[in-house]
Amino acid sequence: MTSVVLPAPAPVDPDGGSLTDPQAVVEAFLHALAVSDVEAATALVADDIRYVNVGLPAVIGRTRVAKVLGGLAKPGASFEVYLHAISADGPVVLTERTDVLVFGSLRAQFWVWGRFDVHDGEITLWRDSFDFVDITRAMVRGLVGMVLPGVRPKAPTSTDVPPGR
Repeated sequence: MTSVVLPAPAPVDPDGGSLTDPQAVVEAFLHALAVSDVEAATALVADDIRYVNVGLPAVIGRTRVAKVLGGLAKPGASFEVYLHAISADGPVVLTERTDVLVFGSLRAQFWVWGRFDVHDGEITLWRDSFDFVDITRAMVRGLVGMVLPGVRPKAPTSTDVPPGR
């Protein structure tokens, strides 16, 4: 298991070809999202990708996923991801991370556990799990932080910082 804090340089195939290593594909995908490159991120997903936020309806297909992710490329919006752990077993890549959604001065960060299935260099399944209470707490803290900047959550400084705090 390795620990990576993103954004970092996007992983590349040392031979200059397409990424095929499942963990490298996931790291490149998360990096592309962190730098608001929705086009690069969606290039790493399969046409029939299944994107699931557990507890919410699935988003199926590259076009629909690109539409969902398009909100991250709008002015004033951004996404940060801090990887606390990543592990791959064949085509399955598991992540433990802190995700941060930023909309203007609202900063909400929360813990996420993710599973990515990668086949032939493309993500075919992206399933994220999180605690809705944690999401609610993150949004409330983010809203209070808009008025009281000292309350705003800070980016994790290391992989030892508990996810989402």
